[in-house]
Amino acid sequence: MGVPAMPTEMENAADRTVKHLQSETAKLTVASTQTANGRLDVELAIENLSGHKFPTAYPSRRSWLHVTVKDRNGNTVFESGAINPNGSITGNDNDIDALKYEPHYAQITTPDQVQIYEGIMVDSAGKPTTGLLNAVRYEKDNRMLPKGFNKATADDEIGVKGTASTDANFQGGGDRVTYSVATGTAQGPFNVDAELYFQPISFRWNENLKKYDSMEPKRMVGYYESMSSGSAVVIAKVSATR
Repeated sequence: MGVPAMPTEMENAADRTVKHLQSETAKLTVASTQTANGRLDVELAIENLSGHKFPTAYPSRRSWLHVTVKDRNGNTVFESGAINPNGSITGNDNDIDALKYEPHYAQITTPDQVQIYEGIMVDSAGKPTTGLLNAVRYEKDNRMLPKGFNKATADDEIGVKGTASTDANFQGGGDRVTYSVATGTAQGPFNVDAELYFQPISFRWNENLKKYDSMEPKRMVGYYESMSSGSAVVIAKVSATR
């Protein structure tokens, strides 16, 4: 890449970035848990510790929840938001199909629903795009809001877009989302593990470069695919037993 820094200096800079993400960006807690009528309900609370939307800056960035529920024998009863070796998220519509995307959720009930905090841009035809020159607006923008941000009075150009705009639990300072899991015949106590991931370059942004037959996109695709299994980092996590 033509960087004059030594490998150890690059590694140290990367380590500092990860530590900053894990200490200064977000806090994840379990707000409540309850079991009734064959379901386990877990409400997760995410607090935005930064002074801006998170994630911010270049719109290839995203953050999401990976939630796993296991029974008393350690068998997985439910899992949403697992990351794959190629950098994609299991169940994420946009990673599967370039013309689709995951909505913002107030409640998640099935494994193929994933709470992803991101900006989804669309072109003049209303189709999702990762091309900055083609994008005309955000169709979805549920990036976590900083404390003091009033989504009801915010200017349209920086406002919340999509179903997050009507979610009463999505407010300045963070979000709350409930996972309602059908436990079936599984026996408790149930162990819940939740992780908040951050990925600076989303899977779709790399995939959309593959159609370009020129040196720069090919180089970028090569970089991404060589380290896709490490393209995201856990910045907060929490566990609970019910």
